[in-house]
Formats: sequence, C-alpha cells, structure tokens
Amino acid sequence: MEARSGRTVRDLRRENRTEVLRRLYFDGPLSRFSLGPATGLSSGSVSNVVAELVAEGLVEEAGSVDSAGGRPRTLLRISPDSGCMIGVDVGETRIRIELFDLALTELARVERPLAAAGPGAHDPYEVSVVVDHIREGIAEVLATAGVPAGRLLGVGVGVPGIVEHTAQDGAVVHGQTVGWDAVPLERLLREAVELPPEVPYCIDNGAKTLGQAEMWFGAGRGAGNAVFVLFGSGVGACVVTEDMGPGRAVEWGHLTVRVRGRRCRCGARGCLEAYAGAEALLERWREAGGNPPAGANQETALAALLAAAYPEDAEAGPEPSATAGGGPDSAAAAVLEETAEYLGAGFADLINLFQPDRILVGGWAGLQLGTRFLDRVKEYAAANALRYPASRASIGLGTLGPDAVTIGAAIQPLADFFARGGRRPEARPETPVPDWQSAVRSRTGA
Repeated sequence: MEARSGRTVRDLRRENRTEVLRRLYFDGPLSRFSLGPATGLSSGSVSNVVAELVAEGLVEEAGSVDSAGGRPRTLLRISPDSGCMIGVDVGETRIRIELFDLALTELARVERPLAAAGPGAHDPYEVSVVVDHIREGIAEVLATAGVPAGRLLGVGVGVPGIVEHTAQDGAVVHGQTVGWDAVPLERLLREAVELPPEVPYCIDNGAKTLGQAEMWFGAGRGAGNAVFVLFGSGVGACVVTEDMGPGRAVEWGHLTVRVRGRRCRCGARGCLEAYAGAEALLERWREAGGNPPAGANQETALAALLAAAYPEDAEAGPEPSATAGGGPDSAAAAVLEETAEYLGAGFADLINLFQPDRILVGGWAGLQLGTRFLDRVKEYAAANALRYPASRASIGLGTLGPDAVTIGAAIQPLADFFARGGRRPEARPETPVPDWQSAVRSRTGA
C-alpha cells in the first residue's frame, strides 16, 4: 500500500519507529504521554510503536513519574543491552578498538601501537598489519565482554585520509600521508574478520567521526555551524554547517601556508601539516637543537617538548631540555610559538571560509597542548581572520578526550540502525552513510 506522498505504509512505520527511538535516546527516559508532542505522533501511533519496540527488547521501562491528578506515568528508555557497536580508531600512533553498549558505555577495549620496532621492521601502516590489528582487536573485545557477534549493530572505523564509497568494494581509503593508495579496506575487513556477513562496516575519515561524537555528546551540542579539528601526527578537520548538509571531512592540513615551504608527508611543499602536525613540530624542534627523549614515541616526545618550553608546568616525567639557568628551552618555546602562529592562520582560514559558531580541537596532540597553547592560537586566529566572523566564533577544546574518534566511529552504525527504525540489516548493506546530523538537528530543534 502506498501513501499519498509516495511513501509506503512500511516507510511511515519505519519513520515513526526512528523518531521514537531517537527521542528516547537523546531525551529519555520519557513517558508515552511525553513522546506524543516530542515526536509529533498521535497517541495511538506512539502506543503502537512503543508496544513493538518493547516486544522486540529495544525499549524498556525505567521507573515512573507522577502525573497531574492521575496515575503515575511509566517512563521508557532505550535498553542498553539490546545491542552493541564497535568503534575503531586507526590513528597515526596506535589503533584503538572499543566495544560499546547501546548507551555508549564502554564494555571492552584493545590498543595496538603503530610504530616501527627498529631497522628492518615492517611499515607500521602496512595495510595487512592494520587489518590484522583490527581483526584481532575485534575478536578480543567481543571475547573479553562475552558478547556474541550476533548482537553487533555494526563496526565503525575512523581512518586517516579520504574515504570513497564504491559499489564493488565498499569503503576505499585514499590515505596519501600513510601510503594508502585506494585501499579497499571494507572488503579486506570482511574477508579477514569473522563476523556475520550482515554486520555493517561504516568507515569514514577520523576527523569526521570525532566531529560526530562531539556533536552528539560533546562540546558541539547545539551548534548550527561548527568545525572540529583533529590534531595528531598530522592535522585534519570536519565541517558541519546548515547549508553543507551532513558533516564533511576536509583536508585542512594540506592547505598551502607557505609557497615552496617545508616538504609535507603528502609530497607537496608548504602544507599546514608540514608546520603544525605533531610529527613536523617535533622534527622542527630537533632541527632547532632540541633533544627529544631517545627512542620515545611521538606522544612522549611531545610531552617532553612541552616540559622544555613550560618547565613551571611540567609534572614528574621526562627531563625537560632547559637552559643553563633552569628556565625554558628557548628552542622549544620558539617552535611552539611558530606553530601557534601557523595554526592561528589555519584557524583564520576556517573562520573566513565557513563562518562557524565554534572551532573545537581534539586528537591526542591537541589534548596534550591544551588550553595554554590554544590561547596563543586564538590570538593569531583573531589577528588573521575577518573581524565579523571572528567575533562570532569561539575556539576551544573538545570534551570527549582521546576516545572521541572511537565513540564517533561507533555512532555511525548506531545512527544507521536508528534510520532503519531499529531493525538489523537482512543482507549486506550498500555501505550506508548515516545521516547523523539530521539526528542531531531533530534532537536540538536546529
């Protein structure tokens, strides 16, 4: 049967289920009475949908609340145990795999460092190595939590690079900075990972998954236009604006900030990433005479750089490279100041191009550098941006910490599950791209 709008009755039922699930997820617990005005559905439609969802175990009772002169109203919520998702962060220093229940409570996690072990060691970004880490990590988190694979709503993966969705291979990753040239990652994972064939893989750029997480649960909530910056070994961004549709990853780190400048990992010269990414920042410190800890990974080396530049803030840890008088290391301080200037200019470009309400910084390097460094970036951004959009844009840190990418990755199959009305796919999906931004706007009324 087809409705007048061209949608079938089945479509309308799915949409009603989707709306009830989203409202309960973002605003619950809610009573059946409250769900009516919250969703715009009639009381009869709400009752029918809730009865279905309760019978399927997706919705459960969560206490009661007094009503005005009548019987207490039963509250409803999404059942956290009715499904689970895996989020994977293919970072540039490690791979993190986390298993979450439907309430995004972490059930288990695994981390695998990505670093060459010495002369003759394998490339840490070799595709087969990354696929093996993900395969082993998925098996481990499921076993640790005692969760059967059949309960999985999907696996979300955040990756460095541009993601192309194809009919033949699913998600294909173009990660130039890590040497990935059209890697059919989804197909490789389906071949390697022992999961039911109907379990969807949702693969996207890591900056975008970070933005998804901050929009749903973090510092991006309520923002109409926002930019999320992922600051790690390199730099990337996700832009969310009302006229661009769903969040879009942009290769912000490869804007040219200096013609014929330093060589970037992508092969070009003068990219922002060649000056502002953590890998480049540490290399410039070495060139300026700095002394990062021998054999240290990037995270430890960046902590040493900060301790050298700001010895008064340093906690017990790596010995700072201080001047003879025990003060700040002038080379470290100069490199950080120059980096703040380049980042500020890059932020000004984002402000002028997209006019966001907020710019939010995440990623392991962004979190390490923290608010003290960010204050200098703000000053340079204000000096380089147009005054009007700069006056309307706030710049700060994300609030979800180092797990933001994995949380955002796990959100992708969850958003797709809601879009299907809480029904699992019956066959291999055609690589869905969840409209997570619509879910946020439905919740916020934006």
